[in-house]
Amino acid sequence: VQLQASGGGLVQAGGSLRLSCVASGRTFRNYAMGWFRQAPGKERAIVAAICGTGGRKFYADSVKGRFTVSRDNAKNTVYLQMNSLKPEDTAVYHCAARFGPYSGNYAPAPAGFGSWGQGTLVTVSS
Repeated sequence: VQLQASGGGLVQAGGSLRLSCVASGRTFRNYAMGWFRQAPGKERAIVAAICGTGGRKFYADSVKGRFTVSRDNAKNTVYLQMNSLKPEDTAVYHCAARFGPYSGNYAPAPAGFGSWGQGTLVTVSS
């Protein structure tokens, strides 16, 4: 599956952005999707993940209550709604796809995802 992410930009602290990731192919619902981010000098880290049906989700502690992951399988799209953004949310955000089921009760590792989007930069100014 090929992925195309969009929606990044420059926003002030406290603002909101919605990232989108469109996938190619006709079996999108068979893939768990993840959003990862990588800040300068830091390792890539999970932000949120969602199972194929959208019923099970995972959030990193740092974004719980502020970010919401969702998907529309009819549109082959996964979203990341980011509210109450903080300067520490500044990073390149990547979407990724992993074939198969996902329980939502653990942080999936980047190595488990076989397909990656190109990344979209989110910059939060203070």
